[in-house]
Amino acid sequence: MKDQSQPQSKPKRLIKKSYLKCIRNSVGSKMFRNFYLELDDNVFDATKNGELSCAFYVSGLLVIFQLIKTIHGTVDGTIKDLEESGWVKTNQPTPGSVIIWEATLNGEDCNEHIGFYVGRDKAISNSSTKKKIIMHNWTYDNIRKVKAIYSNPILTK
Repeated sequence: MKDQSQPQSKPKRLIKKSYLKCIRNSVGSKMFRNFYLELDDNVFDATKNGELSCAFYVSGLLVIFQLIKTIHGTVDGTIKDLEESGWVKTNQPTPGSVIIWEATLNGEDCNEHIGFYVGRDKAISNSSTKKKIIMHNWTYDNIRKVKAIYSNPILTK
């Protein structure tokens, strides 16, 4: 039995460990497939049923861990929030880094792509064709060039 006269220690949150595990555990998820907006009484799925869900996925996880301020539907909005929230550009990814890939044509849309680096040359992001979260080579086998890598000083501790 524990001595009740001694102060109880409080558990410490392991943000980096939890954050990285959450990213890895998201593979296969369809949770971020739909994000609805309303404009002039017209409701629509801004992520096109999972085709454009990468920013929603990345920003959603970052918000859970309070690493950015709000959820975004665009890569540009997510980048702006990353920069305002203390994320910095770097040349080398480390586990937990956010990667921005150059824009490529996706159907009728030409969009940048965003995801997470998880180590061992792997990244996790939303697949526009599979409409779910997948793991893949972080360089996309040079199909999409890496445009920027962001890291957060909180995650280097």
